[in-house]
Amino acid sequence: MNKTININLGGIFFHIDELAYQKLKRYLDAIRKSLSDDPQGRDEILNDIELRIGELLSERIVNERQVINESDIDEITKIMGKPEDYLVDEELFEDQQSYRPTSSSKKLFRDNEDKFLGGVCAGLAHYFGIDALWVRILWLILVFFFGTGILIYIILWILIPVAETTAEKLQMKGEPVNISNIERKIREEFQDVSSRVKDGVNSATERVKNPEFKRNVENRAKSGIQEIIDTLGKILITIFNIFGKLIGALLIFIAAITLIALIFGAFSWGSIEMLGFGNDYVHYPPFFFDSVIPTWLLLVFTFLAVGIPFFVLFMLGLRILSNNVKSFSTTTKLSLLGVWIIALLGLGFAGINFATQKAYDGVYNQTEDIVLTPTDTLKIKMVGDENLSNRKELRRNYGYESVYDKDVQKLYSTRVYVDIKTTDKENAFVKIRKESEGNNRLTANKDAESIEYQFNLNDKNLLLNGYFLSNFKNKFKDQSVDITIYLPVNTIIYLDNSTRSFLNDVDNIQNIHDRDMPKNYYKMTENGLECLNCNEAIFGDDYKEKNGSFNLKLDENGLKIKVNDNNKNAEVNIDETGMTIE
Repeated sequence: MNKTININLGGIFFHIDELAYQKLKRYLDAIRKSLSDDPQGRDEILNDIELRIGELLSERIVNERQVINESDIDEITKIMGKPEDYLVDEELFEDQQSYRPTSSSKKLFRDNEDKFLGGVCAGLAHYFGIDALWVRILWLILVFFFGTGILIYIILWILIPVAETTAEKLQMKGEPVNISNIERKIREEFQDVSSRVKDGVNSATERVKNPEFKRNVENRAKSGIQEIIDTLGKILITIFNIFGKLIGALLIFIAAITLIALIFGAFSWGSIEMLGFGNDYVHYPPFFFDSVIPTWLLLVFTFLAVGIPFFVLFMLGLRILSNNVKSFSTTTKLSLLGVWIIALLGLGFAGINFATQKAYDGVYNQTEDIVLTPTDTLKIKMVGDENLSNRKELRRNYGYESVYDKDVQKLYSTRVYVDIKTTDKENAFVKIRKESEGNNRLTANKDAESIEYQFNLNDKNLLLNGYFLSNFKNKFKDQSVDITIYLPVNTIIYLDNSTRSFLNDVDNIQNIHDRDMPKNYYKMTENGLECLNCNEAIFGDDYKEKNGSFNLKLDENGLKIKVNDNNKNAEVNIDETGMTIE
């Protein structure tokens, strides 16, 4: 049974048994004696050594109650090395094995001593064993030619810690963290500082001895310009500090509002989905539809992809406003980066999958005969279903509506196009062309075939649906229905006013616009439809210039023909009383 002691080593609290404590104390005393002849930087060296030993012991602690024993101290001293290069009393280490410094793997840090902006390039250069100049050149290429360097540099600046302690500087360069290297590194830093101070003092001494310098000093003292410059400098520094605080506050405000909106949106969408309202109230992005990734997972990816950057900006704003806010640990930073990258990859895959859903065009054709006699007048009319749509007026548009047909959610669309053409066949017929997009030709054709569209002929009235129904997942597959009515020559038709927005570039010999064609009678000719009762005002300009002014009107009162050619007018009326010419 051994006695345990509580110690504080490098700012870390440990439980250690008495024998291990004595061995550790002898080890540190030996190091202190080896440095006694040169007290310069001795305290800093010892602090760094204790800090490194504390880090190594922390890696071996599994729980708070674990006690450090002699074997743990032996392992640590093997890593740190024996101070045998210095004047050490060897009797203090008679019961210890021979020590060999062990190699240390490199760790990625930012080099704060060799930096232009943040020290990221210098840190990467140390890690990969190349000159920092080449890393900086590569980064400039990424910035100017690809445009991604700035964002990546900022992310690395946030995630990579700076090498502050002597141990971290040695790890950054891949050197073993032992007492020999720690002392050497600190001595080099002291020598560098001493040389700079000495050079500065010598330079200042030479300048002071120079008569020209004395005159300049006197002139500056007399004019007081230096005091003005110093004051302006202090003012600018204060302004920059205030501006930085404002930026920090702005970052916190924007990030907080975005995060609150994300959290509220996530809970709202989740609640709506759980209550079963579905797509009537939730409008998802296009790539959510017909995706191989579940909708809930895409929502999680979206939340993480947007939320993590704004969370980082929120913490950055806090650090700008207060120096007491601690930075994330390296593990936390790398974990957040990994989760964010996974979310981006998931959304990217969903986007690519959505793009493939529109890669091919599919078509399904359907042809139906129309039974007419030569004396029949075919009336064409568009009809809707008030039980499906809430729209007040039936007209073609490019939007979509979510409806329920027999308790099944479906896509309601009025993208219906109507055209009228002549045919050499004896009978009239209707051709229905359904179009859709898909990730391959077969799937696109099947999606086109699944479109629900109907029409019927009722007492010489051709009733065409002004809408079609489809599976709701096909919302962004650019589906449409093209209707072409083929009529034999001399067939008479009447276009109902409901066809006004559905007609699609119908050929007629008077060049009448589609919107002006309804509410009139037409006769099919070899060159297209010919209006029998249209007002000449709706005729096209090309037709008027070529054929003069001509108007034919046929109704229950008879036939009326008006001709206007070069200011010469003629009118022919045929009714039950006979024919009159004026």
